[in-house]
Amino acid sequence: MNAESSRSHAIFQLKFTQTSVNSATANATDRVSKISLVDLAGSERQDKTGAKGQQLTEAKNINQSLTTLGLVIKALAARTGGSQKFVPYRQSILTWLLKESLGGNS
Repeated sequence: MNAESSRSHAIFQLKFTQTSVNSATANATDRVSKISLVDLAGSERQDKTGAKGQQLTEAKNINQSLTTLGLVIKALAARTGGSQKFVPYRQSILTWLLKESLGGNS
């Protein structure tokens, strides 16, 4: 393991809202956009890194979230073929936070 590695994922989300008001009817409409900037930690081979204690727990959590991300993408790809396969967004905080970006109307 790199001694300077943060061993974590980083997500930075920006949400923009544009409000337009129709002067004739005084009706307001909102347009909302969300941009997610994601930096994923790399998967780690626990036997090669020699991680123990807290570092081992961090590595396991990183690997689990990356595995779940792969399962979500696989389930979404199966849905494009007409399948109603369950998408496991809630198995990881990473996939839960990115749910709209992964399977929304983006």
